[in-house]
Amino acid sequence: MTTTTRHDWTLQEIRDLFSMPFSDLMFRAQSVHREHFDPNEVQVSTLLSIKTGACPEDCKYCPQSGHYNTGLEKEKLLEIDKVVAEARAARDKGASRFCMGAAWRSPTQKDMPYVTEMVRQVKSLGLETCMTLGMLDDHQAGELADAGLDYYNHNLDTSEKFYNHIITTRTYQDRLDTLERVRKAGMKVCCGGIMGMGEDADDRSGLLMQLANLPHHPESVPINMLVKVAGTPMENVEDLDPFEFVRTIAVARIMMPESHVRLSAGREDMNEQMQALCFMAGANSIFYGEKLLTTANPEADRDRELFRRLGIRPEERATKHSEEEQEGALVHALEEERNRHLFYDAGRQSA
Repeated sequence: MTTTTRHDWTLQEIRDLFSMPFSDLMFRAQSVHREHFDPNEVQVSTLLSIKTGACPEDCKYCPQSGHYNTGLEKEKLLEIDKVVAEARAARDKGASRFCMGAAWRSPTQKDMPYVTEMVRQVKSLGLETCMTLGMLDDHQAGELADAGLDYYNHNLDTSEKFYNHIITTRTYQDRLDTLERVRKAGMKVCCGGIMGMGEDADDRSGLLMQLANLPHHPESVPINMLVKVAGTPMENVEDLDPFEFVRTIAVARIMMPESHVRLSAGREDMNEQMQALCFMAGANSIFYGEKLLTTANPEADRDRELFRRLGIRPEERATKHSEEEQEGALVHALEEERNRHLFYDAGRQSA
């Protein structure tokens, strides 16, 4: 079987994939996966919240929204030194990518020197870098790209049809526009969604259709299971059938054969058998560490033990740096002491 990468999926085709017998769907997804990836390698990322809480957006699933009382303490933008220390620790524990998230609607120009310096210094450690900072304009996307940011995360969350049931403070098109700016600036795209928010089967199909029919598939596709947080409007949403979640992973793998499909938020509530099924369905990327921004995640030691039992090894990043990149990394390392004073109170609300 040879898989053709497509950008013209129809809703009915996706419905047909979801309705396949489970074993047939798993076999097809695993076959596609083996065409493009080593089935026993999983890319490992670590996620750090660099600015927590007081977000002006009203995403109904999010404990960081300033619209809901979840008991979450807002925090200032982390000092660059602290971010670099966390990145170094993540690298030493086996992570190949370090992701940094800020609870902003979008960064202001006053924020940008700090986040771009974070990118430069984390990148100098030999890690891939990823950020999620909300919406970007063309200039901000260009600044991040110039700093060397590898990936920008900006999830669509759900289908366009269901979107207004989840978020009202920004539009679906706003999200698509940011993805286009990221791609235009030359960065890789990390974009996926959240399952189990009360959406129907066509919403899950619609999200995957939107992602797969982009001009370029996202290089990384996070598939999240809703983490229900007390105080958010979704704290009592009915649980999604675990097999439906595994099916979503499998269909994403079939539709976006060259993308890393990330088993993301919600793993804390998944047993080892469900996670193993997700890997068989084509998931080949995870976050590890004790926390994903503000919600729990299986500890790294548990992940390593599961990998051992399944015969999975972390994917290694190929690091081939040009002389210019090596020189730049050295310069930034030498300037680290000079930049230690960089600190900015981002506890204020960004517009």
